[in-house]
Amino acid sequence: METIPLRLTFDDVLLEPRHSKIKSRLETRVETYLTKDIKLNIPIISANMDAITESRMAISMARLGGLGVIHRFIAPEIQAQEVLKVKRSEGFIIENPITISPKNSLGEAKTLGGKYGISGILIVGEKNRLLGIVTRRDMAYQPKECDKKPVTYFMTKKLITASPNITIKQAKNILIKNKIEKLPLVNRKGTLCGLITLSDIVKKEKFTHSSTDKKGRLLAAAAVGIKDEDISRAEMLVKAGVDILVVDIAHGHSDLAINMIKKLKKKFPHVPIIGGNVATAKGVTDLVKAGADGIKIGIGPGSTCTTRIVAGVGVPQISAIFECFKQAKKTNTPLIADGGIRYPGDVAKAIAAGASSVMIGSLLAGTDESPGLLINKDGVNYKITRGMASLGANLTRQTINSQHKISQENIDAVVPEGVEAMVQYKGKTKDIVSRLLGGLRSSMSYLGAKNIKEMQTKAKFIRITPSGLKESHPHDVIKL
Repeated sequence: METIPLRLTFDDVLLEPRHSKIKSRLETRVETYLTKDIKLNIPIISANMDAITESRMAISMARLGGLGVIHRFIAPEIQAQEVLKVKRSEGFIIENPITISPKNSLGEAKTLGGKYGISGILIVGEKNRLLGIVTRRDMAYQPKECDKKPVTYFMTKKLITASPNITIKQAKNILIKNKIEKLPLVNRKGTLCGLITLSDIVKKEKFTHSSTDKKGRLLAAAAVGIKDEDISRAEMLVKAGVDILVVDIAHGHSDLAINMIKKLKKKFPHVPIIGGNVATAKGVTDLVKAGADGIKIGIGPGSTCTTRIVAGVGVPQISAIFECFKQAKKTNTPLIADGGIRYPGDVAKAIAAGASSVMIGSLLAGTDESPGLLINKDGVNYKITRGMASLGANLTRQTINSQHKISQENIDAVVPEGVEAMVQYKGKTKDIVSRLLGGLRSSMSYLGAKNIKEMQTKAKFIRITPSGLKESHPHDVIKL
């Protein structure tokens, strides 16, 4: 009989401390690469799960220096709107601000403002000529019967504007001096060329470590599937300004995933593609050959995933990262460790083993920014989460992709590889991320590593016994 190899996961290993010259963990730098060309200020990404990442989570993660991957379990046009919310949430210049025609009604302006979450809408005429602006203040106290009147009745016509070449310092001075919140940018012909808002400048000054594109807008990533209709979904996402497309499939080392990566790279050569999930060196090789710019690692380690129990397939996560990293570093392809993270030390172990970043799901499921339903049970607040191969997620996917109602036959055909569960309410995402980063920085200081690459070079893993694991956790005390 062939010898069966041993594979290890987070609880099976520890990082051995090394000589360190680092005086404070704050000296460490945690910048990393998500893809070959996109850099993040922190190595943490929120998972493309429907109970984890929509625009609110994606905005929060990008402001913290990481990234959120908006899930695909919604209609394509809604997913594109979520991407648009992220891209419009902040940035020095909004190049294509939301506008409305003078022929539109006040009611239509209200609807548009609510849809995109904006407090003012510019009115433009022929050839995109700026005519005025209608703000939340203009709309708020108008009686219902005014909704049918043209928006021009309520707009402000005399506007303070600026040249498209204005600097951020000049724009801030104009906004403060004139006590206005929005500064339209127009050329000599009066044509609208962009918009600067005071709130965006304030955000830019507040969130100095945000993950942004070349235009200062927050980075946005979104997931797509592997069917033909996902090409049109990807088109909508790219049009909305998505920065990264993530091919979302449980078994990434398959022709379905490989062919989709090839199609996306051919159609959108300028958009980085992340492939996965895989757990072997051969899986990395084949996805890189197909054109993947980054690869997700993990088959079955997630807290709501039951693939290893249902299908009997998977690779313990630390060994999977190790094996994949040996192959990925030959082409300088970043790896994302997806799943299995329970403690800050797991983040450190995953990155030391070769991951450039980690994808977090359940740890963020109970936060304010996650879209999960908040419920109260026995006086304790919880949020609902679920694996994306659970029964409910499978049926949601079928509902989105089909014009027909789900039948009992459809339900019987599903073999769930995930569960639906509750997680206790945890507060703000930034507090969870802060704890994870604190653990990573502490680990780097124990290893004498000033940055992630140095950490991966200096890391030395040791195996531990169940007794060693027990010793690692608090013991022989009653915790307060």
